[in-house]
Amino acid sequence: MISIRIQKLTKRFGAVTALHHLDLTINPGELFFLLGPSGCGKTTLLRSLAGFYLPEEGQIWFGDEEVTRLEPHRRNTGMMFQSYALWPHMTVAENVAFGLEERKVPKAEIRQRVAEALESVRMAQYADRRPNQLSGGQQQRVALARALVIRPRCLLLDEPLSNLDAKLRLEMRMEIRRVCKEFKLTTVYVTHDQKEALSISDRMAILENGHILQVGSPREVYKRPVCKTVAHFIGETDFIPGKVTGISDGMATVETAIGSFDGVLGNPARPPAVGAEVTLSVRPECWELSRERHTEHNCVHGRIGDFVYLGEVAQYDLIVRDTPLKVFERNPRFVDGAGRGEIFAAVDPTDVVVLVD
Repeated sequence: MISIRIQKLTKRFGAVTALHHLDLTINPGELFFLLGPSGCGKTTLLRSLAGFYLPEEGQIWFGDEEVTRLEPHRRNTGMMFQSYALWPHMTVAENVAFGLEERKVPKAEIRQRVAEALESVRMAQYADRRPNQLSGGQQQRVALARALVIRPRCLLLDEPLSNLDAKLRLEMRMEIRRVCKEFKLTTVYVTHDQKEALSISDRMAILENGHILQVGSPREVYKRPVCKTVAHFIGETDFIPGKVTGISDGMATVETAIGSFDGVLGNPARPPAVGAEVTLSVRPECWELSRERHTEHNCVHGRIGDFVYLGEVAQYDLIVRDTPLKVFERNPRFVDGAGRGEIFAAVDPTDVVVLVD
């Protein structure tokens, strides 16, 4: 296992700066995700790690070796792309063996390593088939075996599941995590799929316009976004504008158009001043609905407008003083006629995140 260290990395394409002095450390054996909207720089960063792009400034380290200007084939990375890039005229085994043949590995060792790689992704019985005889999920497994067979120092994945249907994506998410952990691979995974990242990553970085906005575990990024962009990109949230009326011990009291709220600071390193304009972020599942008011702070009252009933959960539009809030309720009680009339919604202060605009 190796660590990956990125120091002050800058990459430009003409007048466009795709990466701005990035600093990032990925731990040995970590499954690390890069997320962000299209054009944020995540694929540029991945291709810089692979050696396909040379940065104008900064350094890349694999363990104790600087690889910033090392040719791609000398970095010994395994790469998986959106397109599986399998040779149609070759069998599964021949596709997996291709990288080893290019490296002049002895034939007996190639046969053994190909068999082991196909076994690890549960494709050994398909060794003699051609890619057009396989399903999309099976082709994905072959591409993964081909990346693993060279015994890479790290694995780089560029939206590898984007061409699969929803059921196969769920299956392959856990398969990729299993293989990465089994082989103890340091893995960097680019995706725009939030659920993919939340479900299998160890840590993640959220990028925007070539800058890293936040790095943390899935829970940290989801529960404690440091800015509106992160809160908006990861999951759903209600944004409530307000003004700070008090600050104490990493908490703030905020007056809004729908009531007063206590909440935690999204970025304690940049606390807002009293009187500052801020935005509250509240996840829809954090609201608790009832017929009675239990507290003055962190409680609003309104009426249910449109709703979607999904069995185990209902999604409501809660109208509070003409402001719609999105509220999720598990084991729904306030649907159909039961939802008529005044409803109170309360939220714990630890689930209210105060964001500086």
